[in-house]
Amino acid sequence: MQEMVALTGNEAAALAFKQIEPDVVAAYPITPQTELMHDVAGFVHDGEMRTEFITVESEHSAMSACIGAAAAGARTMTATSGQGLALMWEMLYIAASYRLPIVMANVNRALSGPINIHCDHSDSMGARDTGWIQLFCENPQEIYDSIIQAIRIAEDKRVQLPLMVCYDGFIISHTMQPLKVLDKETVQKFVGKRQPEFSLLNVEKPFSLGALDLPPYYYEHKRPQVEAMKNALDVVLAVAKEYESLSGRRYGYFEEYRTEDAELLLVGLGSFTGTAAEAVDIARNEGIRAGLLKLRLFRPLPKEALSQALKKTKAACVYDRALSFGLGGPLAHELRSVAYETGLKVPIASAIYGLGGRDITEHDIAAHIRKLWNDYKKDSIKMETEFLNLCE
Repeated sequence: MQEMVALTGNEAAALAFKQIEPDVVAAYPITPQTELMHDVAGFVHDGEMRTEFITVESEHSAMSACIGAAAAGARTMTATSGQGLALMWEMLYIAASYRLPIVMANVNRALSGPINIHCDHSDSMGARDTGWIQLFCENPQEIYDSIIQAIRIAEDKRVQLPLMVCYDGFIISHTMQPLKVLDKETVQKFVGKRQPEFSLLNVEKPFSLGALDLPPYYYEHKRPQVEAMKNALDVVLAVAKEYESLSGRRYGYFEEYRTEDAELLLVGLGSFTGTAAEAVDIARNEGIRAGLLKLRLFRPLPKEALSQALKKTKAACVYDRALSFGLGGPLAHELRSVAYETGLKVPIASAIYGLGGRDITEHDIAAHIRKLWNDYKKDSIKMETEFLNLCE
């Protein structure tokens, strides 16, 4: 049974939290995540969630509490944004290294300075090598669906890694859109009960957690995280397939739009992709054979699938909402690495947009597509990073 409702991105995330009903939620408020945890706190207060809600003094403490709860065997969730994620930095690595399947909503926000409360992807991109799985969402429907799927992915015995569901602050977190939601019973049956591999509370099987790990062992303890990330590639698809049977909504590593005969492929993350799809339609009406790839799974990067997608096109441009200084866009750099590793000769341009929440419209993107198309026709796609809508 599904119901059509209208919710903001934060409300959709809060509803997913409520229906999952984790054992523990530890959180600290930060814009633009705050409404999400306000809603969750309200559900707990009103008796609609049987969850231990822990209010803490900082995001570092929030993740520390999540680590303790997850290590004790509790299903554990949290949420943050921007500087909050940065304050968790040390603990992000620890959660992943301890193989704790914590699920976190990260409402993307630009990192200071100067201080900015609006969206870009500098927070989650900075955390891309902490060992967390990362899913990106375009709209409230994807937020709701991805958080529910995240529990199954993170807790799968082949994975056992933390996972962050990322979505654009204010642009999606505070925008209301229609979506279909499942009933609580169906969600709880789908996620099941957590079956931890170990628990600090199990005195019959004591173990050490957080011990000093010197050179004879540290390297070997890190290596299994690599295999767990590889395993996540299969698990993401398996969970998505099972979820499709419940919801009728299909998810994968990415979604393609008008790519069947595309000679110019746009690649991006999050809310940008809905606007970019409209720009592709504008370009198509002008005879430009453009298409769009909306990446959902960023960590682990689905290299083989991306390589197959790139093989179908003649040129590409990756649109990043974050900077990797000295390289340009972090996603663009990674797509270029995929092309190089697999021997593809596809030129991949790099464009930066929307830092600190600056708007980009379908007409802005369409104008850039025209420029790229002209460069492509002249066999002169430029490799240096472009900065779109930058004030002169």
